[in-house]
Amino acid sequence: MCQFIETIKVQNKELQNITYHNLRFNKTRKDFLTLKEFVDLKQVIQIPDNLDNKIYKCRIIYSETINKVEFLPYKIKPVSTLQIIADDLIDYSYKFLDRTCFEKLFKEIKTDDILIVKNGYITDTSFSNIAFFDGIKWLTPLKPLLYGTKLSFLINNNQIYFEELQIKDLKKFKEAKLINALLDLEDSPSILIKNIIY
Repeated sequence: MCQFIETIKVQNKELQNITYHNLRFNKTRKDFLTLKEFVDLKQVIQIPDNLDNKIYKCRIIYSETINKVEFLPYKIKPVSTLQIIADDLIDYSYKFLDRTCFEKLFKEIKTDDILIVKNGYITDTSFSNIAFFDGIKWLTPLKPLLYGTKLSFLINNNQIYFEELQIKDLKKFKEAKLINALLDLEDSPSILIKNIIY
């Protein structure tokens, strides 16, 4: 049976962006497991008393029920180089625990991470959505592999905008940043476009 994972940022002993995590968690349960009862993760997840106010990663592994919850100290993964990899068959539209689809793309890669192109269009890296800055606004691929919770928040608050992006469009941009549940746009290290290689 499929297992799924939800990763939530914890800061100051509070679950962050919980509305969007609830939406994804419950949509996955409904789509895959035909479970219609809404579960509020904020009511289910108990934050340990011994956590300090720093940033932690809350990992929730679940199928029909929540199988495991853990809290891990968080450090930003240093990424300054990306290699473009094409894979027209990759599917990660739900946050599966099994990440084999990404692991197989890392053979002989010497950059910090990969940037996946599917059917000619830029999608995501192996662990995050991506946004590109054109000097005025931030744009993100119209069809990411996974609609991340932070991505949804930024789109809904008009901080980034969807755009169909191909490799040839990279020359339009000044920099890129990675975004995910634990990595806010303002905190994400800048990736120079020249460091996105083929």
